[in-house]
Amino acid sequence: MKKLLCTFALLWTCMTFSQGKPFKISGTLISEVDQSPLESATVYLETLKDSTLVTYTISDKNGAFVLDNRTYEDSLNLIVSYIGFETYSRILKIGKDPLNLKIIPLKTANVLDEVIVRSRAPITIKKDTLEFNVASFKTKKDANVEDLLKELPGVEVDEDGAIKVNGKEVNQILVNGKPFFGNDPTITTRNLTKELIEKVQITDTKSKAEAFSGEKGDNQNKTINLTIKEENNKGVFGRLAAGAGTDDRFEYAGMVNMFDNEQRLSVLSGGNNINSSGFSFGEIRRMFGGARSMSVSSGGSFTIDGRSFGGGQGITTSNTAGVNYADELGKDKDLSADYFFSGSNSKNATVTERENFLPDSRYFTSSTSNSVNDTDSHRANMAFDIKVDSTLMVNVRPSFNFSKSTNTYEKQEASRGEDGVLTNQSESASFVETFGKNFGNNLNLTKRFGAEGAFVRVNMNANVNATNSDDYLDSETNIFGDDPNDIVRRQFTDGERSSNRLNMGVTYRLPLEAKKWFLDFKYGFSTDKRQDRRSTFDFDEMSQSYDNFNTELSTDFINKNQTQSPNLRLVYNSDKMTFRLGSGYTYRTIENADRLRPELSLKESFNFLDLDANMNYRFSPKSSLNFRYDYQNDAPEISQLQPFEDVSDPLNTIIGNPNLKPSTRHSLNFGYNSFDFQKRTGFYMYADANLTEDRVVSMTTVDDNLVRNTTYTNVDGNYSMFMGSNFSKDFKIDSLQTIKFRVGLSGNLSQQVNFNNDVKYAATSTRLNPNLEVTYRWKSLFEIRPNYRLSFTKTRYDLDDLDNRNFMSHNLGIRTATFFPKNLEWRNDINYMYNPNVAQGFQKSAWFWNATLAYSVMKDNGTVTLKVYDLLNQNTNARRTTTENYIQDSQSTVLEQYFMLSFSWKFNSLGPKGESGRDEVFYFD
Repeated sequence: MKKLLCTFALLWTCMTFSQGKPFKISGTLISEVDQSPLESATVYLETLKDSTLVTYTISDKNGAFVLDNRTYEDSLNLIVSYIGFETYSRILKIGKDPLNLKIIPLKTANVLDEVIVRSRAPITIKKDTLEFNVASFKTKKDANVEDLLKELPGVEVDEDGAIKVNGKEVNQILVNGKPFFGNDPTITTRNLTKELIEKVQITDTKSKAEAFSGEKGDNQNKTINLTIKEENNKGVFGRLAAGAGTDDRFEYAGMVNMFDNEQRLSVLSGGNNINSSGFSFGEIRRMFGGARSMSVSSGGSFTIDGRSFGGGQGITTSNTAGVNYADELGKDKDLSADYFFSGSNSKNATVTERENFLPDSRYFTSSTSNSVNDTDSHRANMAFDIKVDSTLMVNVRPSFNFSKSTNTYEKQEASRGEDGVLTNQSESASFVETFGKNFGNNLNLTKRFGAEGAFVRVNMNANVNATNSDDYLDSETNIFGDDPNDIVRRQFTDGERSSNRLNMGVTYRLPLEAKKWFLDFKYGFSTDKRQDRRSTFDFDEMSQSYDNFNTELSTDFINKNQTQSPNLRLVYNSDKMTFRLGSGYTYRTIENADRLRPELSLKESFNFLDLDANMNYRFSPKSSLNFRYDYQNDAPEISQLQPFEDVSDPLNTIIGNPNLKPSTRHSLNFGYNSFDFQKRTGFYMYADANLTEDRVVSMTTVDDNLVRNTTYTNVDGNYSMFMGSNFSKDFKIDSLQTIKFRVGLSGNLSQQVNFNNDVKYAATSTRLNPNLEVTYRWKSLFEIRPNYRLSFTKTRYDLDDLDNRNFMSHNLGIRTATFFPKNLEWRNDINYMYNPNVAQGFQKSAWFWNATLAYSVMKDNGTVTLKVYDLLNQNTNARRTTTENYIQDSQSTVLEQYFMLSFSWKFNSLGPKGESGRDEVFYFD
């Protein structure tokens, strides 16, 4: 704690230490022609000797601007840049007294001049595009695109590489308007260097078809386009890295990029056993990100840094290779393609303790499990964009996936009543081998008519999927009590699953007022046919083979789900507002044929109304407001409808309910975001509310032996509300020191209506999560970023026999970076986690400390790195999960402390007309 206080004391000392003389310059910009104020013009100051950017701002709606900062210079060059007007410049004498320039009229620019002159303005605001001049934003040497984005006002990048612009998610990153290595943004941001990029352009996300037809696109998500300097569009660049460490830990990675103007070829390969995706190439701040951003689905597949690697969790050894190609096959004909191979081996052991709630009692379940999973997957994607003529565009997106996995799994489980008496127990061991194939194709055809915004679009999405599995199971279940029973299974199951999906749609846009008011006529059709065949055979002791067909545990289903949806939508578009109001009607038919049990076959029809409304209003280029309402219907799953008795789990029998009704959901979304370039402040808030009627929920009955019988029913009264906000402020102490603080608050209120042992009840949960982060940076020398997060959870039950629950957890983090002496970089990532609510025997708190030392060699083209993972050897993943029916504490295998020494080398031959931009050139035979 003393060390922590000393660190904050040092931070405070640095904050109060300022350099240079202060200045304040103000004025108002108007058009010379009509004297109207000019909003969103860029105003900036440069030094006279080398044109280094000192500070900048954006004029407000009245054309007013204020430049407030510090400098050592006696004179600075004031420059004003605005689209459609001549650039204004003026040398100013800097003194202590405020300088008011009063009215500054700008002259209308000559169109030819605007084409020839390239603006040096740090920020340019166009109608729907925010553009940053990369040269105006200083970063550490050898910075990548992610480092650059963190310096841009209004842009946030979290530790996993996810990007937000004024609170809106960035879901697409392009290079010169084209995808770079598929849709994984971290490959782009962490491996392209800042020196290659000329401008960063930020727009609302829209597909190529939407851009072609003139639609507004998705105003809830952003796209970043990186424009590469013209002289850097030809050559070879990339990185190679490898490392070895204690406990047999290793990593390797490599990426080679060949650019020839519009033609681009990129190849990557990587592997490690430190739970990392392998694409970070030994970059210092990303050494440990993968190990702490691994998510696991209920089906066992896991994702690291946004890329799927197959089934399993715990400690993963992965190998990956991929290639990406993009080119122009001719005028208005674009092609892109990529292929990925991913191989992984995952090992995990888990211990779980669960407290289950019943209306008048409770019982306890403990379990241990071990799993080993091996997965190999191949994925190929292509994209063709063909502009047939000025009115017709065709987009084709075929894809293919193949995967093979084996999973070995063992589990022991026991349940006890409140008195601690053992009620049932089970042991199981299984081996499953699975093969999967998938082919998909998306075809989009857009035809424009006239100049008023009319178009017709036809789209088709087809998907064919096939999965085959061999499943060997040995299990024994013991049920005690008054009616004891022992269930022993030794079985083999041959599984075949297939699905064929087809979605088609037609949209016709009728202009009511040219480029403003439209009517969209839509029709959608979809059909989905799925087959699920599971043939289970019991082991025959006489023949010593799996010969006895088990009808009870076998299935042979064919499911059909077909919908038709006519829809009408009113659309309004203007520079400031987008508004959409639509209504449709959906006809859905669900049919299931059971070949083993024909009496259980069924056919159901559901017809329902759909409503949606969407509005986005832009007050100025700095702020906007959005609103959305949806009224939707969801039909029950076929497995929830069919009265088939699933007894595959001896402790939980499941049967469907053919009398289920479709659920209806009202969804309301609201968002506001703003960034003031003059005050360096950003604010955004968002709110969501959902009300569901006739929600399908499970209804479980637990008998005296704690054996469960589950079916499904409809309930009303389920709702959820979520609200969050974030405020950030940047302070520039002087040309070297900056401070940024960010404070956020999010909250959630929800009510879940459910059943507990046939008794209906409601659980109301309230969650509150405040957070604070401060970043102090002394450019090129030091950076410290403390952050703190607090989480409160309260759950209230309307059953007297269920106790209300309160939970609280703390998370304190400190990240530091030191950039001296020359060529040496030292980074620390320290986290303290405290959860006082976990069960006895699980670790309640832990310090987690990662550290790296990196030294640059070979003229900064090589880096030698020593990293330590979990320096204090306290890593734990103990976690508590709470639901309406249980509280569960679990802990599984984690990556433990290791030391690793690695080396990375970058090469770059990009330059004018293919000439080498550096001494190192990478050759190919």
